[in-house]
Amino acid sequence: MAQDEDYWFQIRHAYSIDRNHINLNSGSVSPAPKVVQKAMNDYLTIRNMSPSLYIDEIIYPHKENVRRRLAQMFGCDIEELAIVRNTNEGMQTVQLGLDLQKGDEVLTTTQDYPNMLNAWEQRVRRDGIRLKKVPYKTPPDDMTDLVNLFKRNISSKTKVIMFCHITYTTGQIFPVKEICEFARKKGITTIVDGAHAFAHFPFKVDDLGCDFYATSLHKWLNAPIGSGFLYARKNRIKDVWSLMASTEAQKDNIRKFEVIGTAPIANIAAITEAVAFNKGIGIDRKAARLRYLKNTWMNHVKELDRVKIYTSFDAEQSCGIGALKIDGIGAMDLTNILKDRYKIHIRPRFVPGEFECIRVTPNLFTTMDDIYYFSDAIQKIIAKS
Repeated sequence: MAQDEDYWFQIRHAYSIDRNHINLNSGSVSPAPKVVQKAMNDYLTIRNMSPSLYIDEIIYPHKENVRRRLAQMFGCDIEELAIVRNTNEGMQTVQLGLDLQKGDEVLTTTQDYPNMLNAWEQRVRRDGIRLKKVPYKTPPDDMTDLVNLFKRNISSKTKVIMFCHITYTTGQIFPVKEICEFARKKGITTIVDGAHAFAHFPFKVDDLGCDFYATSLHKWLNAPIGSGFLYARKNRIKDVWSLMASTEAQKDNIRKFEVIGTAPIANIAAITEAVAFNKGIGIDRKAARLRYLKNTWMNHVKELDRVKIYTSFDAEQSCGIGALKIDGIGAMDLTNILKDRYKIHIRPRFVPGEFECIRVTPNLFTTMDDIYYFSDAIQKIIAKS
């Protein structure tokens, strides 16, 4: 099915994308299918007919249905899932809300998302905690290397381990369950950044075993921009202060993390259409297609002179995200060449002091012609430089 172009041709037309350029940056934000756009616009229309009345009586009641559908897809209890605006909000709710004391240590990697690292840096300045960021070989030889990375670097002061389910830099998938199992035995809290994982490849929360997990739904679920969720293990909800004030009565209630004032409720209500769209395709089928697209372009450029691939071909370690570098051309320069000369939109990524690359993230609307065109562009850029 991954190579059935007739099938994917039909899926492609579910989107209203601009064909005047090639979008290979779904990793930042993905377009919503037409059915999701229509649902959101319909909810906006309803809301504006009589905002206070219709938000309270028509649209807000849909929120619990959204929670139920997301919880079912993720495999958690509905009382463990808060609907938030993005991964940043979900992650930093936990990062800034956990009680940590001066000298307590947080262990993470140098390839975690900058905003999350900045949140810990702020707590270093404010609370005197310690932040330990460890590098790792990219890609690693084996998934076990990533488990051992954390085992080697914990100390008696380590209270939290934070890492990505799949990295925003190169698409490296981490062995979440193995890391979380060893952390729990040590009494260490685990916070997982799932921005690029949910609806990208198949898994359930029981496959993870983490304490906290956050994701953005406007990436791989193709939900409205500004939607996400935070998962908190039920017995850990009480351990996190909400970002905005909540009552003592809400201490154990996952909804305390949703107290932000007036919210873009039309975005939230339309999430159910994105869930239905993805379920109709099937996450296994979707992952196989994304992996096929990624492997195709990587196979076409891997032997080219000066090309370095930063993403594993191992299906266990990667899915649709891939990253590369051309020696002698900076990541930003390569990004601009692809945009200006070839009308290809990608994203540069930088790991200070380690490496830089371009990240390539196709989607279900990506054609094989798009993939071949990108591969040929890389070859031409090398030949001309």
